[in-house]
Amino acid sequence: MDIINQTNRTMLFEEINPEKLDLVTIVGDVRGIDSLSDDKIKEINQHLLVRSFDEFLDKFSPTVYSFFNAANQKVMYTLKKPEGIAEDSISEIKIDQSNDFLKMLFTLIDTKRSQGIPNVDFKFENLLDMISPKKVMDDIRQVRKEIHYLYGQYDKLDDGDPKKLDLGDKLNIMFEDASKNYNNVMAMLPLAIEDIKTRLLLGGAQEENESEAIQIGMLMIGDSGELKIIESPKSDTMQLMIADDSSANGLINVFEDDYESVSDTPSAYVKDLVVRTFCPLPAVQSEIDTEKEVQNYNTYLEFYKNAKDEFVKTVKPLVEKLLGIKMFFDQYSTKNKGMQPSMLITNTKLDMIVKSSNIPRLETYLNTVNSKNDFTDTIWFGIVPSVQLDSSGASKVSRERFRGNEKVAKQDGNTMESLTMLLQVIKDFKVQVFFSFETGEETTFNSMATAGIDKYIDKCGLLVRKEFSEFAVPSVPNFTIIPKDKSGVVIDSKMLQTEDGGVKLSQEKEDILKLWIEGVYIGAAYVAAGIVAAYQCPEYLRESFKTVSREFPGVRFDIEAGENGLRAITTMAKEISGFTNNIKDSINRKNFGFVFSSENAQLQGKDIKRITVYKARSLASTDDGFDSIYKTLVSTYIERILRFQTGDFKHDNIVKFFSNNPSSQKSKWLGTRGYVNSIIQDGDDMSYIIDDKSNMCHIDLVFNGNVKNLEVMITKGTTPVKG
Repeated sequence: MDIINQTNRTMLFEEINPEKLDLVTIVGDVRGIDSLSDDKIKEINQHLLVRSFDEFLDKFSPTVYSFFNAANQKVMYTLKKPEGIAEDSISEIKIDQSNDFLKMLFTLIDTKRSQGIPNVDFKFENLLDMISPKKVMDDIRQVRKEIHYLYGQYDKLDDGDPKKLDLGDKLNIMFEDASKNYNNVMAMLPLAIEDIKTRLLLGGAQEENESEAIQIGMLMIGDSGELKIIESPKSDTMQLMIADDSSANGLINVFEDDYESVSDTPSAYVKDLVVRTFCPLPAVQSEIDTEKEVQNYNTYLEFYKNAKDEFVKTVKPLVEKLLGIKMFFDQYSTKNKGMQPSMLITNTKLDMIVKSSNIPRLETYLNTVNSKNDFTDTIWFGIVPSVQLDSSGASKVSRERFRGNEKVAKQDGNTMESLTMLLQVIKDFKVQVFFSFETGEETTFNSMATAGIDKYIDKCGLLVRKEFSEFAVPSVPNFTIIPKDKSGVVIDSKMLQTEDGGVKLSQEKEDILKLWIEGVYIGAAYVAAGIVAAYQCPEYLRESFKTVSREFPGVRFDIEAGENGLRAITTMAKEISGFTNNIKDSINRKNFGFVFSSENAQLQGKDIKRITVYKARSLASTDDGFDSIYKTLVSTYIERILRFQTGDFKHDNIVKFFSNNPSSQKSKWLGTRGYVNSIIQDGDDMSYIIDDKSNMCHIDLVFNGNVKNLEVMITKGTTPVKG
């Protein structure tokens, strides 16, 4: 570990935010250059390297752009900043931890993880309504509670009191967050919807969602002793309110001033809405134009539903990338941080980076970080999600008798040709690329449980028996966050006026507004690379294994061996009850790919409720299927250590490296067997033959009886150089 201090930096070949810099742009023109400068590598890391999901959100600030189209009265959303539209007509929606859609998905993942129950039994609808106006309003109520609490404390203290100044800072931050929405009509719509509902349904039983006309009154005993409720005098109510709560009144003034100062196009209605939302008044407006309010409510609701629908469709591909990156980092769930995984994001599409004009830029970057004896910035793994999987077998329909699925062209998929081009380049720099197929119902655990893995094997046929095959790791199946058939979100029901002047929420099916998210998924490559990057760290391994050496990374850790797969498990919740014995027999017979399993399993009497790794194979062919990924990783690791310690493969130093001298590297590795992450384990061996004629050193690495060959070119010279 003192020579190679990390074996888990991962490169993601994906575009996140087109407005931010990308690898191709930063590297620039490389004609006549073999390597980039240290300053250039520092610049690349500054813009594209992240060590946590929070740092990723901070550096890349994923954004959706929206603008209004007056021609069709719709909100338009796009992931690329629209050109030719004035800046002040475009709204930027940051997709971060406070975005309601992303927040809902994180909550869903965490809940599934803690419950550990399969998709068929999980109550998705209980969490999906987090993006309904009602739940958005619940969040605001919590913020409101905190603002009132802090302002109440702030108001009591003397000016200049240090505690008052601290509270002022906290209030400023909370007001800043609240005020971001003043100019965002879309963010104000849920408030307007719930505000009208609250005012019109006031006094109605919540479960009935119905109310009668209201006049706030007071209970009194009349002249004849009769009990009656009479209408309250309005002026008294207002005076009482001001007398009782001067603090709340002060807050009302603050919100009014704030709205008028911050809003670009102030509206009296929105100002009142902001005030009512954050400072509900005890006095009810006595005169409500019910017909107008009901009309507004239904218009807002319809508009909100349609806009949310468009937003979800636009943002979903981006959100799936964000979830993938979060799950990559989440796999490193360890209390004691050691070799923390890091991710370098190219921020450009794969087909752009493998264009013939751009490949030299990628090669020059990888040559700089992967072909030196400084391993700080070495890239060990790659991730390519969303490789196109052409599924055949769909029957052609000449006439549509019933409404079926709309045929939507798949966006942003990576082609097998682009992946092949990438592997062709990347094999020379020993980067193992985890790739997964397009997300959707065809690539889930459910699909694999019924159809098996043959379609994946067929699709990968082009990548087998090639020079780069050992660096290609197909990862299957993809993970389901929300299944397509359980992705309906009820926004709310339309409002109707009743004959007696009251209002009620309609119970008719056609009046219930619902949007369909159409399923949310995570590419298996993110989780596969994440778990392999995690178990490179000895501290991670120490949480599940007793015999771990802090001297070595986890390059020789075989997750398929013994109970390793039940100890180093993913953070993903189980999805199905398991694969049938036929499917498992087929997977075991073919030994194909990095395969995840959702099986019932126990370790030391405890149920395992997470997804585990069933196979960890590349596309390198062997007699019994495909080879384990750790063999390529160990081979790369040994070659890099050998290059470092022999001064770039000097003859005498190679002899010394493999000698039986107790101080040789081979002797040290042989002497530290018995750990789960020992470089040479029981049943392993390493030997070498030097061919003076060809000036090559042939190294045989024996893994449990299987031989893997490694060849290095010897540097001529007689003087040993110390590594």
